[in-house]
Amino acid sequence: MSVQDVLVVAEVQRDALADVALELLSAARSITAATGGEVVALVLSADGARYAGRLAAADRVVLIDDPQLAAYAPGPYLAAIEEIVAAERPRAVLIGATSIGWDLAPMLAARLKAPMVAGATAIEVSNGELVVTSSFCGAKMLAEVGVAASPAVLMVLPGSFRPAAETGKGAVQSRTLSKPVDPGPIRFEQFILPQAGDVDITQQDILVAVGRGIQQKENVELAEQLAGVLGGAVCASRPVVDQGWLPATRQVGKSGMTVKPKLYLALGISGAPEHQEGMKGSDLIIAVNTDPNAPIFDFAHYGAEVDAVELLPALVEAVQAGG
Repeated sequence: MSVQDVLVVAEVQRDALADVALELLSAARSITAATGGEVVALVLSADGARYAGRLAAADRVVLIDDPQLAAYAPGPYLAAIEEIVAAERPRAVLIGATSIGWDLAPMLAARLKAPMVAGATAIEVSNGELVVTSSFCGAKMLAEVGVAASPAVLMVLPGSFRPAAETGKGAVQSRTLSKPVDPGPIRFEQFILPQAGDVDITQQDILVAVGRGIQQKENVELAEQLAGVLGGAVCASRPVVDQGWLPATRQVGKSGMTVKPKLYLALGISGAPEHQEGMKGSDLIIAVNTDPNAPIFDFAHYGAEVDAVELLPALVEAVQAGG
């Protein structure tokens, strides 16, 4: 162990490793590349061995297995993480800014008497100090925060880092806590899941996204045709969903889904920060908008200043001809 190590809390929900855990490993590797420490992934569950294979980007995977950790509850999680932090003495603890992370990270920082930075979108090392870019006010504002104290608790926004391509040592260690886990006053009862949508847009390689520029509900069918010939699905920004033109399961953005397709074709979407937060991890972003000053052109890989409704039939025809 080293004071330059970075501890990643690998979140498990409904017996599956959360995707954000892989992003946190990437963030941790960017820190340790500058500090020389190791990346340590911590898995809290009833049976952590089955998740270790997906955490190959870590140098060490620490498994804490206990029936009380089978589902998230703040008491058992805090006790387990606090004991591991005391043993490992890491430079930083990375936690995803998920529903669990928002509950866990502030309490952990208070227990450790450690600084906490929320909304982290980038982390660098400068003169031995962590410099964290924090997004707040709906991503309308960014702040650079220097963190010298150790350990620091950093809440990382999902979609801010690509999962690490490189692998670490991957050594798996099973540990037993020093005392039985107290379930605490707050206990998990059950997940109440929303009704499943017709399409899981988070699993699509190609997304055709529509915004206000689609103009009217009938034009959504044009986007459906394009998505069909491309082998993808249609999603939308919040105004389209608010109009009732598409269900909430198709919404991308801070109040919707976070997606990372290979192709994100944004049609008539201005690119507000709230929408950007949900799709900026896409491999390729192509924007179509009549407004040359639309914010989406600032982060799209390619863009066209044209009416999306006029362009759609030509795109469908071109794809069909080329396919």
